[in-house]
Amino acid sequence: MPAPLISVETNSELPTHADIVVIGGGIIGTFTAYYLAKRGMKVALVEKGRVGAEQSSRNWGWCRQQNRDARELPLSTKSLDLWEQFAAETGEDTGFRRCGLLYLSNNEKELASWAKWGEFARTVNVKTHMLTAEQAAEHGRVTGKSWKGGVFSPTDGTADPSRAAPAVARAIIKLGGTVHQGCAARGLETEGGRLSAVVTEKGTIRTKLAVLAGGAWASSFCRQYGIRFPQASIRQTILSVSKNAQEIPDALHTDEVSMTRRSDGGITVAISGRGRVDPTLQLLRFAPQFLPMFQRRWRKLAPGGLEGFQSGHEGLGRWRLDQPTPMERMRILDPKADASTVELTYKRAVDLIPMLKTSSVTAAWAGYVDSTPDGVPGIGEMASLPGLVLAAGFSGHGFGIGPGAGHLIADIVCDMTPLVDPRPYHPDRFQSSAWGKVAEF
Repeated sequence: MPAPLISVETNSELPTHADIVVIGGGIIGTFTAYYLAKRGMKVALVEKGRVGAEQSSRNWGWCRQQNRDARELPLSTKSLDLWEQFAAETGEDTGFRRCGLLYLSNNEKELASWAKWGEFARTVNVKTHMLTAEQAAEHGRVTGKSWKGGVFSPTDGTADPSRAAPAVARAIIKLGGTVHQGCAARGLETEGGRLSAVVTEKGTIRTKLAVLAGGAWASSFCRQYGIRFPQASIRQTILSVSKNAQEIPDALHTDEVSMTRRSDGGITVAISGRGRVDPTLQLLRFAPQFLPMFQRRWRKLAPGGLEGFQSGHEGLGRWRLDQPTPMERMRILDPKADASTVELTYKRAVDLIPMLKTSSVTAAWAGYVDSTPDGVPGIGEMASLPGLVLAAGFSGHGFGIGPGAGHLIADIVCDMTPLVDPRPYHPDRFQSSAWGKVAEF
């Protein structure tokens, strides 16, 4: 069963010209187009399938600062304010609320790492509270268990993955931008060495600027133009259970299982970091750069099957602009949920919160989390193709930092003072063997 997603009505007529074209209608692409449209630019957003239908609707919905890598934390902090501002400015409902995030643990090493992060957080004015055993037991009383400690981050929150990207798409249209579903970007045209047009299956849009926010498809798209962007996708499984129990925290994480209350009263349940690695030609190509990440996280990763190869998003082939591309053959990446993970996740959820014994699994889905070797996104203009700005590889963190990332990308495009320092995100870092430290969280 696919992840829940609200439908949105978009534009049918493709423009012949635009100030900028955004490729990809996920949370990054939509927020980028929104902030560009706010600045008066004529924006066209093209999406091969449905707005928000891939990883942007298949995630937990967490919008957090807690335990963020130092490189992403400034973007996370800005994003929380921007989630609120977006609702106030547009009247659109993304389901965002600062409900706070609760972390519980009986692992001394894990608690020590959270405490160390908390010391760092205080230096950048981020609110986070370490919990004693007594406080953790009180916050987690629904579990009926004792805990050695935990963390509560009161200013963090959640948004609704089923409605967020569609809400932003509606806001783009209100500002005069256009959004086109079922319209794959086949490629780019250049003049004098720089971008001059985006070619789609429905026609060509003349433009000097484009943002590639293609999620798991970004690396294979870059390959068409000799741009090396190391990317690997992890197939992760999530399920939803039916239980409108107010005693369950809005957002709860333990090492065994994590839970998020959805706006419809259901509860999303997942095991953090657990996933399948589906072998693909692209994965084999970039494997050496991903070894440090796989070594760090191997306990939660398992070999997958041929689904990634068959989906076509990590191929090494070249395609023509006058013929259907892999994106048109696979409009929406909708991989199968891993049955063993569904069973284990539900069992762990019931073990953690006994009242869930009377619940049932109402849906289960999977998604491809597009990752970079260091777990930090690639954002920046490509020197080898002026006019093309890459925004991909968000490594499972893109939903929460979507507003900040979109704002930052718009800043880069418009040559304005950036929301945060963009240098830690530039894709050029992947061209060196010393590409950086793997994100711990």
